[in-house]
Amino acid sequence: MSKELVIAKGVTKIYTDSGIPVSALRGADLRIDYGEFTALVGPSGSGKTTLLNVISGLDFPSEGEVWLGGKLLSRMGGRELSDFRRDHVGFIFQAYNLIPVLTVEENVEYVMLLQGLSKKERKQRITEILRVIGLDGFGNRLPTQLSGGQQQRVAVARAMVSRPTIILADEPTANLDTAASESLLDMMYRLNQETGMTFVFSTHDQRVVERARRIVTLKDGMINRDESRK
Repeated sequence: MSKELVIAKGVTKIYTDSGIPVSALRGADLRIDYGEFTALVGPSGSGKTTLLNVISGLDFPSEGEVWLGGKLLSRMGGRELSDFRRDHVGFIFQAYNLIPVLTVEENVEYVMLLQGLSKKERKQRITEILRVIGLDGFGNRLPTQLSGGQQQRVAVARAMVSRPTIILADEPTANLDTAASESLLDMMYRLNQETGMTFVFSTHDQRVVERARRIVTLKDGMINRDESRK
């Protein structure tokens, strides 16, 4: 099996804003190996979130190609791509995106229901992941009964419980205080080390950058720096 999980070649993305074309990405090339803990950094408007969206298949490039897990995303139809993302990609957003009328357990369980896992398997995974993220005993609470840091932990649990190949996190610490951010990042770093799950962050947060083992810097839609750390 190839060690490369993501291959993006010559990726350009052009949006139209009030009839004016805007280049969000300009010929970006990026390869990400299995097991990486990587941060995409750069000023607002540099193309970080667009690159995450293209990597995940949430959006398609105007030019260029993206492979994920050996699959060329542009060759997949709508249902096939949706199922592929469900099974292989976990998303963490800065706004949490929890379903407010569902409990913690039900939010975490949701993707597994879509995957058709048995009730026994779902229950086992929920129990395990809530323990891992430090929310054992919080399963019956609603999102409104949790702090911001706890809600983001639930979002991480929901992203991880289906055991995706890669987790894409868009500014996951933006709405958290320092203590909650440190705790969340330490947890994700530990999970990466213990499970080998691949994490890619879009971030302005220096705390994420400090923990990343690879830093990819974007500017004006292009990758102008790529540094790896041991």
